[in-house]
Amino acid sequence: MKWFFNNWDQVLVALYEHLLIVVITLAIASAISLAVGIWAARNERVLRWALAASGILYTVPTLAFLALLIPLVGLGRSNAIICMVAFSLMILIRNVAIGIRGVDAEVIDAARGMGLSARQVLLQVELPLAAPVIVAGLRIATVTVVSVAVVAAYVNAGGLGTLIFNGISNDHAPKIWTGALTACALAVAADSLLARLERRLRRRAA
Repeated sequence: MKWFFNNWDQVLVALYEHLLIVVITLAIASAISLAVGIWAARNERVLRWALAASGILYTVPTLAFLALLIPLVGLGRSNAIICMVAFSLMILIRNVAIGIRGVDAEVIDAARGMGLSARQVLLQVELPLAAPVIVAGLRIATVTVVSVAVVAAYVNAGGLGTLIFNGISNDHAPKIWTGALTACALAVAADSLLARLERRLRRRAA
């Protein structure tokens, strides 16, 4: 604790860098997954190909993925973000597609009977009813990105992993504990907030 209080500014910088990677990653991955997931919900072949391709990306070891990106984008935050986006796609695409497919057909028919266009049905009926499932996927993806982003320090992307790896290289236990516990606290906080949102959406959709 003494090291933390004497170096809190260093911890805040690492936390900011970590949050930046997480937020940018989830924003990009959510936009891609929403578009692909909606398409996949309408087309079984697209769903199979999307899950197969994103599943392959998901199975690549983190360090190997980061290393493979170095010749293409070099070291730094871009490398980490591309890697994290790739890891998030399978979870998010699957949940968007499953959520939309799970909407009751009678509800959709009723909305069409009221004169709603396909776009209006999607925005006003399907996505709101699929929101709990989509947020459940976002919850898993967020915790995954927060955790895996620690390793991104290996490619000079910054974040809480910098504290951990610097602590390991210098055999400095307080720095290791600070980085690890802060990353854990961030993951738990994000999971708790999204779990609360998911429960609220499920009550609203019920």
